[in-house]
Amino acid sequence: MNAGDIGALVVFILVVFGGGSAIGVSTLPGDWYAGLTKPPFNPPNWIFGPVWSVLYIAIAVAGWRTWRYNRTGRAMKVWYAQMLANFAWSPVFFAAHWIGLAFAVILLLLVLIAAFVILAWPQDRLSALLFTPYAAWVGFASVLNGAILLLN
Repeated sequence: MNAGDIGALVVFILVVFGGGSAIGVSTLPGDWYAGLTKPPFNPPNWIFGPVWSVLYIAIAVAGWRTWRYNRTGRAMKVWYAQMLANFAWSPVFFAAHWIGLAFAVILLLLVLIAAFVILAWPQDRLSALLFTPYAAWVGFASVLNGAILLLN
């Protein structure tokens, strides 16, 4: 790895972790979310920050590795698309209070994550594997979002 590669990795981490953190802080759950009826499997609010912190690092590393392999390939394009969906979900759910639209966004995100894994697997299995905990978490979050939609 050369200095340019390390610099690019730092940029990926700053954009993904920094962007995700900034969106998370600017769209905290607040009173609206506290007043919603939630399913019994709803985790405590404190768990989301640590989980997303770890996931954002894995997402950044996978994106960086994919970018190094093929900057204009389909896997990289899907990686960008999933980041847009990822960054859109919190403002749609927590700021706009559009539970139904947020459910559509998170389902799209889940499809994009799966597409990334499928596209990345033949070229870089580590990048694909870095997305598997992300897929599991977003799968759980999709079920949670759907349950909140049904209950409210």
